[in-house]
Amino acid sequence: MENDAGSGRVQAILAGGLLAAVLDAVDALVAYKLAFGMTPVAIYQFVASGLLGQAAYGGGAATALLGLAIHCLVAFSAAAAFVLASERLPQLRRDAATWGPVFGLGVFVVMSFVVIPLSRIPASSPSLPLLLNGLLGHALLVGLPIALAARRYLGRGERTALAGAQA
Repeated sequence: MENDAGSGRVQAILAGGLLAAVLDAVDALVAYKLAFGMTPVAIYQFVASGLLGQAAYGGGAATALLGLAIHCLVAFSAAAAFVLASERLPQLRRDAATWGPVFGLGVFVVMSFVVIPLSRIPASSPSLPLLLNGLLGHALLVGLPIALAARRYLGRGERTALAGAQA
């Protein structure tokens, strides 16, 4: 039985992380292209600049790929955090449509007010449209898919009468 739970956990993290990484990447590519005319390479060099500073912009495709890898690491880490929390708090999976977006907003807050300020990205003030895009994007394109993947692979988290009797 433990193998089934472990397998479901891995599947939930992989599916949720992949969905969040792809959806958030598409959102960033569209939003930053429209707002600043940025190319995909420049967008992911910007992400890599959190680690490398200004040197990221001179690294061509290599630093863009590093930025993409960092982006994916963050998405899979967020998925792992939600999945592990939802194993202890099954309500997160039962109400995935509520808790997923709340979690996504939490990811946005942590990234905006902890991770980015601690990185080598210079401080800036986002425009209102980009701020709203970040909030909505993280709620609907990061948190919600992660929560739905957790529910899909770990179940809704509802206790059965048999499970309650065995506890």
